[in-house]
Amino acid sequence: MPRRSRNCAASAKPMDLPARDDGALNVDGGPGQEGRGASGDPVCPLCLRPIPPDVPQSLHHLIPKLKGGKGGPVVLMHHICHKEIHAALTEAELARSFATPEALRVHPRLARFIDWVARRPPGFLSRVPRRR
Repeated sequence: MPRRSRNCAASAKPMDLPARDDGALNVDGGPGQEGRGASGDPVCPLCLRPIPPDVPQSLHHLIPKLKGGKGGPVVLMHHICHKEIHAALTEAELARSFATPEALRVHPRLARFIDWVARRPPGFLSRVPRRR
C-alpha cells in the first residue's frame, strides 16, 4: 500500500479518484481518470513524472484546508514534491496565488526543484530543506 502523508485526505483513495481537466482529482466523483502516463501510473502534476504505486504519495489540497479548501479539489503527487511545496510556500500564499499546478510550477524555488528532481527516477526519496 502506498504511503501517504499525514495531512492528506485519510478517507480518499488516490488511485480511485477521477481527475478533472485541470489535473485535480474530484473527491466526489466525476468523469474518467486522467493524468496517467504511458505506463498507466498517475502523473505528478508538479514534476510531471509518473508516480509508481510503490513510492510514497500524497494528496495535495489545491486550496489549503485551513483557508477554506476542505472538501475541495486535491491532486495526487509524489510525497517529496508535496513536501517541497509546503517547505517553499505558506498556506496563505498557496490559497492566494498558487492554487493550480501550473502556478506552482512557475514559482522560482519549485521550478528549480522540478529541474533537479526531473533527473532522478520516479521513486527517488530525499530530505526536503526547510523554509529559508
